Amino acid sequence: MVEKKAWSFNGYISALVLIAVTIASFTLIGSNTVPINGLELLNIFIFIIVLACWGGFFMVQPNQGKVLTLFGSYVGTEKRAGLRWTIPLFMRKAISLRIRNFESAKIKVNDNQGNPIEIATIVVWSVTDTAEAVFEVDDYESYVTIQSESALRILASSYPYDPRDDGEAEIALRSHPVEIADRLSGEIQERLGKAGITVHEARISHLAYAQEIASAMLQRQQAAAIIAARGRIVEGAVSMVEMALQKLNEQQIVELDEERKAAMVSNLLVVLCGDKNTQPIINTGSLY
Repeated sequence: MVEKKAWSFNGYISALVLIAVTIASFTLIGSNTVPINGLELLNIFIFIIVLACWGGFFMVQPNQGKVLTLFGSYVGTEKRAGLRWTIPLFMRKAISLRIRNFESAKIKVNDNQGNPIEIATIVVWSVTDTAEAVFEVDDYESYVTIQSESALRILASSYPYDPRDDGEAEIALRSHPVEIADRLSGEIQERLGKAGITVHEARISHLAYAQEIASAMLQRQQAAAIIAARGRIVEGAVSMVEMALQKLNEQQIVELDEERKAAMVSNLLVVLCGDKNTQPIINTGSLY
């Protein structure tokens, strides 16, 4: 089923023509004073046809289409806004062409690592082929709802919530929103294209772990953050100790043997890597 242009005329011009024809037909009937004959019956028949033609007017709103059918056959779609006229026998069904938003409910699904998550999406869509939207599916609005949620479930089960800890580059739901949105939009468009619907945008509106594992996953994220922070601290501390030993050696401030260097490195690492303020101990006597 492919959309095609409907057969219709400008409504204002058609109204002027029908007014003139109606007046002429009424005049012919009223001017005939002879008993009813064949010509009189013809004039009455024409007058009835003209009156029936007044039922062919319909209004098309901006960003709206009227699907025309005749005895179950698709005639065409009229998208030109304004007053239009067509054959009165055509059935007319209005289809909105405006851009719409659909926000799915929060659904629970397992990601590809088996973790239960809650996810929802917002889909921006519009009807672009009225013939497919009316005749290919039973209810295109319900079709959008069901197929969007189905595509969201498949997408969520195909990717992990977070990237793995081994450092491999992979697409995850939380860390790659742009890539996930593009793939979600393509997945939904593939399904809704059969109903003459175009998906303009699809993005995840809600993403979280399910309540039964939210606490454990929060502790895991906190532990990962602490480990990453400690790694940066140790890296910086080692660099600072190395720089301190190098400066002492270059400026010949003090000569340290290996044992004293080890003691100094240990003290500096404790000061730099400790999560609490250190308490200095002042030695007033000789170390030896």
